Amino acid sequence: MDFTPSPRTLDYRKRLIAFMREHIEPAEANYQKENRRLNPDGNWREWQVPPMVSELKEKAKAAGLWNLFLPDEKLGAGLTTLEYAPLAEVMGHSLLAPEVFNCNAPDTGNMEVLYHFGTSEQQEQWLKPLLKGEIRSVFCMTEPDVASSDATNMQASIVADGDEVVIRGRKWWSTGLGHPDARFAIVMGLTDAGAAKHQRHSMVLVPLDAEGVVIERMLPAFGEYDAPYGHGEVLFDNVRVPKTNLIGGLGDGFKIAQGRLGPGRIHHCMRALGAAEKALQLFMQRGQDRVAFGKPLLQLGGNMERVADMRIAIDQARLLTFFAAWKIDQVGAMKALSEISAIKVAAPNVLQKVVDETIQLYGGAGMSHDVPLTALYAMARALRIADGPDAVHRATIAKVELAKYRDHPNVRDPA
Repeated sequence: MDFTPSPRTLDYRKRLIAFMREHIEPAEANYQKENRRLNPDGNWREWQVPPMVSELKEKAKAAGLWNLFLPDEKLGAGLTTLEYAPLAEVMGHSLLAPEVFNCNAPDTGNMEVLYHFGTSEQQEQWLKPLLKGEIRSVFCMTEPDVASSDATNMQASIVADGDEVVIRGRKWWSTGLGHPDARFAIVMGLTDAGAAKHQRHSMVLVPLDAEGVVIERMLPAFGEYDAPYGHGEVLFDNVRVPKTNLIGGLGDGFKIAQGRLGPGRIHHCMRALGAAEKALQLFMQRGQDRVAFGKPLLQLGGNMERVADMRIAIDQARLLTFFAAWKIDQVGAMKALSEISAIKVAAPNVLQKVVDETIQLYGGAGMSHDVPLTALYAMARALRIADGPDAVHRATIAKVELAKYRDHPNVRDPA
């Protein structure tokens, strides 16, 4: 295997870094202030997007830095999963950057679903506006009344009724539900409780203005509502949509979900490692600039050793993620489940550890809005749930290892 960045990756990476330094980094502080001014109290029905975001998006389009995640040379950059991974890391240095380049969750995953599984009509109605950045979307999977760590527990229903399907149930932690540009959700729900375990569920496109869609509230994470995106709770009260809104067929939900979640986890993990690099940068900056007891903070309390440990951890997680990306490209996501599960554990935990150490070094300032550390910590801690609990991923890895041992008890095959 070869993780050497391709010429295309090197070119895009150089351009991304230059764009972020020239346009995004100078705008971030003002963006945060403007965002808090426009969205002060968590009243999501009145949330607004700071105008500078659309201005930055137009600049990104003009620079050819748009839809880089999509492996299609006409609609995106045509990069492989491994080629895109370093670019996702660059974007992870900023909380704003992924949206500016139209490479933000959950839209990337939804666009991949529509690109790979959508009909031409669905692509025309929903995919094209997403690719242009004209609208945003939501993915509804987790539910409040069941243990969603086991996705087969889903009870919200998607049932065919003539030329329509009827959606009933409640979803929560639906990311982006409060965004003023959100227009539709991809909803996953139970169709046939008597079918095989992974053929019971379906996915359907639901316009957010459809009758019976009731957005009840946004959920704060660590006291923050993440305006103007939001993580919301939504009720589907006998919502009817045309049967043509089904993605794939009835019972195809899990097959589609696996296709959605493979490359998307690479994006999440590499952005997390980019955020960890940002936190380490802030650690170094604070450690050299601040003096206590007559010495820079870096020279006190084992902080130099912490720098070394953080560098080792980030680099290890990056190589593990590159390996997972390479394997997805070679054999597909379904044959890379162990590697995908491994990075879901490794990357968010590395980010959480690095951010925690940096907050400690900053003291009270680390818990304020003066630096982005609390937002990065919330992202890390949320990823350890949103991408599935660590325990579930470890169980997947263990099952794969046990199968290898049963097949080859005396000779360990690392592949």
